[in-house]
Amino acid sequence: MRGVVFDGERAEVADDLGIRGPGPGEVLVRVMAAGLCHSDLSVLDGTIPFPVPVVLGHEGAGVVEAVGAGVAHVGPGDRVSLSTLAGCGACAECGRGRPTMCPASIGRPGRPFTRAGKPVHQFAATSAFAQRTLVRAVQAVRIPDRVPFPSAALIGCGVLTGVGAVLNRARVALGDTVVVIGAGGVGLNVLQGARLAGASAIVAVDTNPAKETTARLFGATHFLTSADAVREVLPQGAQHVFECVGRPGLVRRAIDLLDRHGQAVLLGVPAPAAEATFLPASMFLDKAVLGCRYGSSRPQHDIALYARLYEEGRLLLDELVTRTYPVEDFAKAADDAEHGRVARAVLTF
Repeated sequence: MRGVVFDGERAEVADDLGIRGPGPGEVLVRVMAAGLCHSDLSVLDGTIPFPVPVVLGHEGAGVVEAVGAGVAHVGPGDRVSLSTLAGCGACAECGRGRPTMCPASIGRPGRPFTRAGKPVHQFAATSAFAQRTLVRAVQAVRIPDRVPFPSAALIGCGVLTGVGAVLNRARVALGDTVVVIGAGGVGLNVLQGARLAGASAIVAVDTNPAKETTARLFGATHFLTSADAVREVLPQGAQHVFECVGRPGLVRRAIDLLDRHGQAVLLGVPAPAAEATFLPASMFLDKAVLGCRYGSSRPQHDIALYARLYEEGRLLLDELVTRTYPVEDFAKAADDAEHGRVARAVLTF
């Protein structure tokens, strides 16, 4: 079986992977498409530490091949989008409707794969860069036949994170003002989340002017190549600023762009030891800084909702897929993603 394996120094497309069958509460999925997210690149450069060897990938969609005992909501032949959240469904956080905070879904990588007789780790409980992967039943969400696999793959991370950050975490209200720093894959989904929420001004900020057309397509009412110009559009500042790049200096910038009672939402992933600074006195006008994991999402609910919005023409998915690559071209896809040539690269099997 083919898959992208990272050994701590380099990633290669291996063709000798094995995978076990599903146990109770598990689902074996034949992956049809997988999005290449910045988090995958962050494993390669060490920004996200992870045990190796590991099969990469965490945005995927495919067809169920087999299910273990106790799985009833999906069966062989069903089309599914994969969530990275492997919540237990029984703890206090899951009971409160906050599966992103479930202890079982954070930092406990399994090893369903083998290579040369040795176990191989699974990234983000998903490992979508393989022809087949094994997930917990709660991670497999049925999708309509009308959603193409490359588009469906992106729901499971970039869409959940970006749109969810707007609707679930920030709870942007009709008429609010929004600034989005970084118009990459997550930033574009923040833009369309703000559009869905009915924000009155949606300002995209990105140093690459070539991203303006796409940013406006997804919902930006203004596009700026520097945050310095935001106050020309919103003299009082914004009610919501989303930092989607992961640079500590931009955290300070996001806070400085807030209006009274505004909130900065941090979505970009900096290095684990990176520190950000800001003026505490600037927070006394009821400003807030919010962390956000995975769009504060409830995948079984939210993935189904976003698929329905796609069918209604209200949520853009196809437009996120800049280019598809056969898995053998992983190195080319990674280079294009690293240098901002694509909004989302999608690997196909």
